[in-house]
Amino acid sequence: MNNTATASRDERTAVEKALSLLEAFGADAPTGMGVSALARRAQLSKSTAFRLLALLERKNAVERVGTSYRIGPMLNALGAGSDSRLHDTLRDFLTPYLAELYEQTRQTVHLAVLTGTEVIYLNKLHGHRRVPTPSKIGGRVPAYRTAVGKTLLALNEVASTAAGRGTFDAPTPTTITGAAQLERELDDIRRRGVAYDNGESLPELVCVAAPVMGPQGRPVAAFSVAGQRGFFSPEEQAEALRRLCFAASRALSTVSR
Repeated sequence: MNNTATASRDERTAVEKALSLLEAFGADAPTGMGVSALARRAQLSKSTAFRLLALLERKNAVERVGTSYRIGPMLNALGAGSDSRLHDTLRDFLTPYLAELYEQTRQTVHLAVLTGTEVIYLNKLHGHRRVPTPSKIGGRVPAYRTAVGKTLLALNEVASTAAGRGTFDAPTPTTITGAAQLERELDDIRRRGVAYDNGESLPELVCVAAPVMGPQGRPVAAFSVAGQRGFFSPEEQAEALRRLCFAASRALSTVSR
């Protein structure tokens, strides 16, 4: 019986096998899955799954997070629909404020939104002192590992609850590793009004973020200022960031009436 099953699997084309891998990321699948789990779901050998995942990764259909994989930006963009149009509108409206933030700080600045328990970066301007960051325009990062993500989670009860029930990968020693720790951090953010990233995505990267509020006082996006540890103090940029976010929130609420 095993030989028959193997022969049947081998008769599938490469496209059919790749589609089987993508189908393995079903609604019941966790955010990130390892090669072994994906191969088992797709009824493929681990070596075949690894080879096809490498091809899908090159095409941005999947992306790798540590030793796990998740659906990539290309497929997310295809299914974005109205969210994509809303993101385009927010990016166009808020980018002048992002540019103003850059002029004030001369550091790397980001504009991001929350989708589920991840953040999507809508725009990014590099500072004079370039520092490696996990962010890229259109890219997704788990919200609990970023300042922009944490500031938006702090104001979204549904998303923060979902994040607390998810998995916590820890790429650095300072990354949040559990629901209780996340909730304590979010409580601090609600009190401060800003969020900090203390090397939680990359050890040398630190940043500060604050939310942009839309109609009815709901958070719609976040700005952040990022720099290299030892050369940049996030705390020194917090007040300027608050003022900029307040101006952007007021302008956004005015045009949304």
